Amino acid sequence: MNKRNKGFKIAGLILFSFFFFLAGMFHFIEAQGFAKMIPEFIPLREEIVYITGMIEFILAILLLIPKTREKAGIVTAIYLVLIFPANIYAAIKGIPAPGKEEANEVLLWVRLLFQPLLIWWVLVVSKIEKNHRFY
Repeated sequence: MNKRNKGFKIAGLILFSFFFFLAGMFHFIEAQGFAKMIPEFIPLREEIVYITGMIEFILAILLLIPKTREKAGIVTAIYLVLIFPANIYAAIKGIPAPGKEEANEVLLWVRLLFQPLLIWWVLVVSKIEKNHRFY
């Protein structure tokens, strides 16, 4: 891998981890908004939001550690697949994004297109190249 691509990969990793950490923090700030994205028949919705926020904190940190990066990337991709139904539910029900009063129907559906992109992103930036300490 040339230095330029390596630099982009490191920047992408740090950026992904930063945004994932912020997303985890937002789970605590807007817990009730996130809980609305979980169907009512599921118990302990707000507690689930707190747990998922903690998971996002932990994964964001593990992605930055070379020894755990590759496995954390795979776990993060699986996690993003597992939470995808909540985004689908929010789009179908017209539930506003956490922190918003009204739902933008178009954005709710467009948001669904970004989940595969996030999965691809984390898998690319978390893959360890042979013979590199940080990458």
